[in-house]
Amino acid sequence: MWGALSLSRENLLPFIYKLHYSLHLPTAYGVDFGVWLLGLIAIAWTLDCLVSLYIAFPNRKYWRRSFIFRLRSGGHKLTFDLHRSGGVWIWGLLLMMAVTAVSMNLGPQVVKPVISLFSALTPDPLEARRGSIDPTDKRPPLAREHVLELAAAEAKRRGIPGPAGAIYHAPSAGLYGVGFFGPGQDHADGKIGNPWLYFDMFTGDVVAEQLPGRGTAGDVFMQLQFPLHSGRLFGVVGRAAISALGVLIAILSATGVIMWARRRRMQSKRLASVSAPDAASAARAPAAVHGKTVI
Repeated sequence: MWGALSLSRENLLPFIYKLHYSLHLPTAYGVDFGVWLLGLIAIAWTLDCLVSLYIAFPNRKYWRRSFIFRLRSGGHKLTFDLHRSGGVWIWGLLLMMAVTAVSMNLGPQVVKPVISLFSALTPDPLEARRGSIDPTDKRPPLAREHVLELAAAEAKRRGIPGPAGAIYHAPSAGLYGVGFFGPGQDHADGKIGNPWLYFDMFTGDVVAEQLPGRGTAGDVFMQLQFPLHSGRLFGVVGRAAISALGVLIAILSATGVIMWARRRRMQSKRLASVSAPDAASAARAPAAVHGKTVI
């Protein structure tokens, strides 16, 4: 089972992959709680990117400081610079990762409604036809082998490169979907994505298509989300850069916790120093016994 809770060699990478976007939290009442949780965290991350940029550049006079690392100072100053200046240097990538995370976890719920305000979006083939099939229709669907033959001929006619790399059947939508890519290219390294054609499961007619780089501006924006988030749009170099970015994000998180803990300690010491004189004054104050002051 893909994404199973298992650390065996076969399941390790799918386990980590699913952990990344859902934490393996359960689905109940039709709600995927893990996907929603991390989608909401990604929204908070997006807002945090905007707030942090404002904090990093409080005024024009000191804007240069936000790009400098005081390597020789060490200690708290270096920790502060790693957090502030480090975040400034990679701010654009951080915002991109946050926005694309929202798009992939909460695309239909959040991102698509926002994008549709600026650009039309082509309806998803499955959603557009879901529920349109008569449940009493007892006709048998076409065999997968036959659909693959139709797909190969249609791909040749349209000039779609690559062999058929995947096929799936969606009975509730009355569709077969066929994707075109070579072995190991199901995530389309170096491209926006892979082309897909959709066939009526009874007649074999082509009823929809999803072609990389085609469609409205909104369609292309949505196609770019996974290739950007994973770095696959730029091939191996892009994937390596996103991997390095993951390490930098961990450093930003660690330095943020260190700064927060230091601030908490300073606040505790400040409160202790304020309350200490009050206690000393109370010890030196005259005592009252039976309503009389004793010196």
